[in-house]
Amino acid sequence: LAHAVLNSYLCLFFSTGSTASESPVKGKVGQNITVPCSYSVRSEKDITSMCWGRGKCPASKCYQTIIWTDGWKVTERSNSRYILNGKLVMGDVSLTIVNAVEADSGTYCCRVEISGWFNDQISNHNVVVEKARISTASPHTYTSEKTSAPGSASESSFTITRTWPPVSSSEAPHTAPSPCSNTSDCWDVTSNLQNPSVSHPSQRYSENWLYIGISLCVVLLVILSVSLFVT
Repeated sequence: LAHAVLNSYLCLFFSTGSTASESPVKGKVGQNITVPCSYSVRSEKDITSMCWGRGKCPASKCYQTIIWTDGWKVTERSNSRYILNGKLVMGDVSLTIVNAVEADSGTYCCRVEISGWFNDQISNHNVVVEKARISTASPHTYTSEKTSAPGSASESSFTITRTWPPVSSSEAPHTAPSPCSNTSDCWDVTSNLQNPSVSHPSQRYSENWLYIGISLCVVLLVILSVSLFVT
């Protein structure tokens, strides 16, 4: 029974005795996000090693370690996007995530190793990386000016500015189709305009009737001539 009580006490101590949860750290995609963490350094002998890891802090070390420092310099790093910009020898071991992405969201463990049993300083930090908002299109604005004629009784000018909401591509006005359905049609029209010798339909009809009248006169003259010869 005493052994079971001791095990329960140790488990409780490991899980809650030296763990601190910090407020969430929020940022947007593409930004640099800094997760704060520090420990007290009163003298050079207080400088110690520490690690950052993904997930909650385990019983020892860091789970899925992303960066290590011996207290003086970074000794291990899983990705170049993880950096320690603070003064390490002053106990500032804050983690900076460069060019954050949505996958960087989650829990991060900061573990500072302090000599002695169960003395490590650990803290869990929740990081939230949000998508950047997409700005809406600005409305279209046009300005018209009107000025009174020179010399008028009230010579003044005023400006009218109207703002229209954005027009989607489906609502945009369509351009009227070209009068020429194909290239050959346009070429024929252009040729007719440039060539004055080409007659219009009314002129062609007049010429046809003239030819018909001349032909009838010739026929009548031939018939008259034959009748006179027979007589």
